[in-house]
Amino acid sequence: MCENKRPEDMKRINTPELAKAFIDEQVERVRQQVGGKKVLLALSGGVDSSVVAALLIKAIGKQLVCVHVNHGLIRKGESEQVIDIFGRTLDANLIYIDATDRYLNLLAGVSDPESKRKIIGKEFIEIFAEEARKLEGIEFLAQGTIYPDILESVKAAEGKKAVKSHHNVGGLPEDLKFELVEPIKLLFKDEVRVVGEALGLPHAMVYRQPFPGPGLGVRCLGAITRDRLNALREADAILREEFDIAGLNEKVWQYFVVIPDIKSVGVKDDSRYEGWPAIIRAVNTTDAMSATVEEIPYAVLHKITARITSEVEGINRVLYDLTPKPTGTIEWE
Repeated sequence: MCENKRPEDMKRINTPELAKAFIDEQVERVRQQVGGKKVLLALSGGVDSSVVAALLIKAIGKQLVCVHVNHGLIRKGESEQVIDIFGRTLDANLIYIDATDRYLNLLAGVSDPESKRKIIGKEFIEIFAEEARKLEGIEFLAQGTIYPDILESVKAAEGKKAVKSHHNVGGLPEDLKFELVEPIKLLFKDEVRVVGEALGLPHAMVYRQPFPGPGLGVRCLGAITRDRLNALREADAILREEFDIAGLNEKVWQYFVVIPDIKSVGVKDDSRYEGWPAIIRAVNTTDAMSATVEEIPYAVLHKITARITSEVEGINRVLYDLTPKPTGTIEWE
């Protein structure tokens, strides 16, 4: 049987007991595969890479080297969360790289969505490769590959067209010859979350909503500017905070703000005020192939609108996207 094919008799991991058995099995497999060598992991702070990091820390401790690259396109507070949980609480061997200026300089003036994705993905690989070359004794590369990723690869191999390109650590330079360590590659996302909680990761991290690899880069529509990116990050943080307060954070599969590169006339302090619109998107889905729009109570929307327009510099309107998938996609870019 192909090692990348999920066994037909494999039980769904949906209880703490099954998760513990899976963890014990993978810890032993990783130890046998790696021995005393070092493993490198790109730790984004997303669900998959976080679960892999926690599992490998349990298996091999300081032999794991985690690299967290802040490309300046992540949500408010997320790098700090990665540093706190993995660098302090779990005492991981963590390398933090702030590459904000490097990314934003490359993205200046680039408005095409696919061009932005390719720049972000390519630069991530280059930065990751630079760090890998500085380290000695690295023979393995850990990845947060999960089973849907494998299924998508099969579709691509069959010649089916992808909707958009994906951001990952694939395509490393040929001089970096690593053997892959992929302990959760046969799991579905819901199973990964159960395993994450069994490993002791915070509930908020394990149930973090999906976040695109290019991050806020594909939610700051058109050419990215620092002022609009900052406004997007602050508006998104307000949305997430208010969804938590309203109990919508686990009811809605994905919710976020996008800000297009357009301005409209508004009024602030009794004066004309030109600002951007903040567009809220909140959808539910089971397979990401189709999605429905969540009906948010007007009281919640009014509170979010009041906070964003009063607290975030540069925004003078808040809109709610009512488009399902299809005809819209989940992300705008």
